[in-house]
Amino acid sequence: MNREILALAVPALGALVAEPLFVLADSAIVGHLGTAQLAGLSLASNVILTVVGLCIFLAYTTTAQVARLMGAGRERDALQAGLDGIWLALGLGAVLATTLVLTADVTVAALGGTGDVARHAVSYLRWAAPGLAGMLMVNASTGVLRGLRDTRTPLVVAAAGAVANLVLNIALVYGANLGIAGSAIGTMLTQFGMATALAVIVVRGARSRGANLRPHARGILSGARAGLPLVIRTLSLRAAILLTVYVATGLGAVALAAHQVVNSMWGLTALALDALAIASQALVGHALGAADVPRVRAILRRCLHWGVASGAAIGLLMAAGGWFVAPLFTPDDDVRGAIALAFAVCGLLLPVAGYVFVLDGVLIGAGDGRYLAWAGLATLVVYVPCALAVHAWAPPGPVGLAWLWAAFAGAFMAARAVTTGLRARTDRWLVTGA
Repeated sequence: MNREILALAVPALGALVAEPLFVLADSAIVGHLGTAQLAGLSLASNVILTVVGLCIFLAYTTTAQVARLMGAGRERDALQAGLDGIWLALGLGAVLATTLVLTADVTVAALGGTGDVARHAVSYLRWAAPGLAGMLMVNASTGVLRGLRDTRTPLVVAAAGAVANLVLNIALVYGANLGIAGSAIGTMLTQFGMATALAVIVVRGARSRGANLRPHARGILSGARAGLPLVIRTLSLRAAILLTVYVATGLGAVALAAHQVVNSMWGLTALALDALAIASQALVGHALGAADVPRVRAILRRCLHWGVASGAAIGLLMAAGGWFVAPLFTPDDDVRGAIALAFAVCGLLLPVAGYVFVLDGVLIGAGDGRYLAWAGLATLVVYVPCALAVHAWAPPGPVGLAWLWAAFAGAFMAARAVTTGLRARTDRWLVTGA
């Protein structure tokens, strides 16, 4: 079982970290343009990641549906469900991109952006928004391949995308002298390239199994209905993240600029841990489709062991490495100090995150989205007063940022651990069959 989990988790790790690597590359490149540009990127990238995060159900529900159907021996139906998910991603991405372009000014203002910070944030948003359709197609296509227990293909595409993104950003930001807009354009082009590559692979597999390539309204609507509880669950998570950005904005430009780097690194480490959740999604979905409940329980126990141990190891590296990582992103000594202090707080709390992400993946793979939606709302209720307390009483600068991350990585993650842990102890989520 260890070999089977790692065979899925290790390649999934590379694909999962692609998006945070894009943001980290953007942060490193834009950070050397100035503090205002980096702060503007912090606001804009969090908006983009919030929109993409709300649509993560395109990957999660597709993984669960395809895995269950494959476990039940229904290969053609599995690929048909995957194609419907990609069509849903394309349509939803077009609508969201148009909306974000039209509301960029209002969105940045609502997050507290002013002056040069707001100007740079709006510029990034308007150029990056058209790439949303590509981002969502990448999620849906990756979900199909995960359901087929193929995590290597998304890894190859993600690695190529990371290299292309870095080259394009450097060329457009510095070579073409486009500034922060060049970073957004480079990322947008990369996302469309990745979406095309993955969609072609899925289409070839669907044709070989006799699936119909045309969009099916019933399948698309079914996917949307299945994803709605996960949208609510993800909305609560993104609300917590946006609240964190709001509080960081109130702590001053130094804290906000440092928060961009810390948040990017947290996303990278969190998704590294989430690789185990991806493995558990595919394995649990397949086992439930085959009505093998003892195997589901065994997968849960083994993945939890891996999750907590991996969180402890990565957390130790993060806590100790802040002073070495910070100079890569900014020449400002104050921002460097804030980054290092917040890194130490996050690193100490990562084992809890490893536990949470595995349980999340298991319950998503089991199709337990309705419970996760209610649990997400409950954890948000716990976090809001903690974040507002930091906003009201924490001092500006590095110390305030450290308190903010103690609230997010500590109180918020602990609440998620309690709600998902209690659910996993029951049998209510163990629904078998396709």
